[in-house]
Amino acid sequence: MSTIEPIHVIGGGLAGSEAAWQIAQAGVPVVLHEMRPVRGTDAHKTDGLAELVCSNSFRSDDAETNAVGLLHQEMRTLGSLIMAKGDANQVPAGGALAVDRDGFSAAVTAALEAHPLVTIERGEIAGLPPDDWSSVIIATGPLTSPALAQAILDLTGETSLAFFDAIAPIVYRESINMDIAWFQSRYDKVGPGGTGKDYINCPMTKEQYDAFVDALLAGEKTEFKEWEANTPYFDGCLPIEVMAERGRETLRHGPMKPVGLTDPRNPDRKPYAIVQLRQDNALGTLFNMVGFQTKLKYGAQTGIFRMIPGLENAEFARLGGIHRNTYLNSPKLLDPTLRLKAMPRLRFAGQITGCEGYVESAAVGLMTGRFAAAERLGRPIRPLPHTTALGALINHITGGHIETIDEGPRSFQPMNVNFGLFPPLDRAPKAEDGKRLRGSAKAIARKKALTDRARADLAAWLSGSALPAAAE
Repeated sequence: MSTIEPIHVIGGGLAGSEAAWQIAQAGVPVVLHEMRPVRGTDAHKTDGLAELVCSNSFRSDDAETNAVGLLHQEMRTLGSLIMAKGDANQVPAGGALAVDRDGFSAAVTAALEAHPLVTIERGEIAGLPPDDWSSVIIATGPLTSPALAQAILDLTGETSLAFFDAIAPIVYRESINMDIAWFQSRYDKVGPGGTGKDYINCPMTKEQYDAFVDALLAGEKTEFKEWEANTPYFDGCLPIEVMAERGRETLRHGPMKPVGLTDPRNPDRKPYAIVQLRQDNALGTLFNMVGFQTKLKYGAQTGIFRMIPGLENAEFARLGGIHRNTYLNSPKLLDPTLRLKAMPRLRFAGQITGCEGYVESAAVGLMTGRFAAAERLGRPIRPLPHTTALGALINHITGGHIETIDEGPRSFQPMNVNFGLFPPLDRAPKAEDGKRLRGSAKAIARKKALTDRARADLAAWLSGSALPAAAE
């Protein structure tokens, strides 16, 4: 019988299940607390661990040119339970990894139930965990119980955890047409950390603006579920199409106002409206569309937003969306190993940290479990290279984003893993004959170079890690 004090994991979703597995595989006992079926949720249908409540897809499994596929590979390398059971319960999905959701959940549940160092306790943890739990991982997801959410609010001094994410699209910087757009802050204002040229500006004529508003009004929108009806919008942000419904000129006097901005190529011609994009990560590879939070369905967004001059060939790291969520202002509240600064015995994992997606949630759970196990065993915790998919994701959560330059909603928002979170390459890949690559060949070569670098850096990190890869 182990004499090591157990680590407690609250939440039996993908993140909690993965965290518990990593802890147990490191030789540390773990108690996994899942409130279902004692207390159910509006989204879950079973009492199985790692239940998939929405899609059954883990998205692309391409580890050469896709960031989430690379994340799959890194998680497999580190002995991920979620990836092992996903692979074992795969269903046909082309280049994606999709799973039989019932078989997957049953397999994860069975593996954890059979592990000699895992104890599963059913029941809600109301409020903060007991004081004598010296190491706790909270992985309660977007449907965190009200009592625990309130306790976190009281502890951190935050004002809200539950809200509708009306989130804006994020565009890859390299896909913006700078022959049309230009850099400038409104009135050339130099804010904290700014230079006076901190926004990318895309101008519109009256005709272009009217056509854009018409498209917004006609676009197909996401509808709320009945149990979401009374949840407020995040930071009071209204979706752009809701603003458009309030009058054709509303957007011109809101996020698309043209005042204080001058096109250097046409200084005498005043744009009728302007769309601004603001740097979204410290690397400068991603830019978000300021004020363009939306509940348009994905199918409508790409076509409508490519109507904007300068974005006609835009590629999106994330489309806009709206859903009820619960997450922390993690860059402010969490340290680099995902401990709560106000109470370091608590760590957080999964969607509550501000990652988005099944795989990303499990990945953060994996690393949180490894961090907690290393700490319990008194072993050093080495930070992940930011060049890896795992490291880039955690870096974004714990501070890799960029703060808002002027007043407005806070910039930290849920994010899927994508290549825009990775540090740029030292040099651009070239063709075999040494010539510069262009178009799709350039994009593919860049992605392969990023994934090659990530694999090499993860291998180097793992060779010096205090914890080996967990074998199933």
